[in-house]
Amino acid sequence: MALQSMTGFARSNGALDGTAWHWELRSVNNRGLDLRLRLPPGFEALEPKVRDRIAKSIARGSVNASLSVTRRARSGEVRLNQAALDRVLAIATRLSQEIGAETPRVEALLGLKGVLDIVDDADNEDMEAAEQAAVLADLESALAGLVAARREEGERLKDVLGRQIDEIARLAGIIERAPSRSVEAVQNRLAEQVARLVETGQGLDPARLHQEAVLLATRADVEEELKRLHAHVEAARALLREDGAVGRKLDFLAQEFNREANTLTSKAADQEIARAGLALKVVIDQLREQVQNIE
Repeated sequence: MALQSMTGFARSNGALDGTAWHWELRSVNNRGLDLRLRLPPGFEALEPKVRDRIAKSIARGSVNASLSVTRRARSGEVRLNQAALDRVLAIATRLSQEIGAETPRVEALLGLKGVLDIVDDADNEDMEAAEQAAVLADLESALAGLVAARREEGERLKDVLGRQIDEIARLAGIIERAPSRSVEAVQNRLAEQVARLVETGQGLDPARLHQEAVLLATRADVEEELKRLHAHVEAARALLREDGAVGRKLDFLAQEFNREANTLTSKAADQEIARAGLALKVVIDQLREQVQNIE
């Protein structure tokens, strides 16, 4: 199954009848899909199609798509503007008669702006349509490369997240098996608490003190937090096996992990549980950071 990162880079090149182009796509993490396009003059009409094709392949991320185009001079059809030539000849003849100037040479007349028109093939609608179709085809190539790069990075992140989730499960197991959570240890702590209160208190009811100690011990128990941590671990592992955009779900689970770790650490009964709880919070914080890059 493929897990996609939101980070990637790809490019592609193409050419057709003297026009060359270059696509460059970059993506980074973002809460939603944010497309930023940079198209050269003459290619603005492609924007809706470019946006549609990117949106069909990518669900989340900030994507920058840039197209650069280079045109080579083309040998279009040369046409004589007879009307412009007739006007120039009439003016030249009149001036030569008035001031005795020589009649202009042919190459000088043809060099005047507007006498010769060059009809570029770029003005041909069929050629323009073929060019845009080729540009879009190369966008698909660059887009496939971007998706592949995001999947490759996603596989790396999947391994990292898997190890972090395993570490969360390991630390939760350490807390679960901590000697201070055994029935005997809890009973001993309760007995000590009641004994101290009876010794120092005056007119205190031992039975009432025992009830209060039991209540405090119940509030300090982390059994429910451990159960929820184990449930979140299984849910996270299941998400890593899914195909598609699971980043938001993993982000929500990371927040739940953090909530349980905070509660568990605040209830720590001894140094061993406190140390494991702090280590748990560190791993969960690392998990939350990595999850931000998942689509």
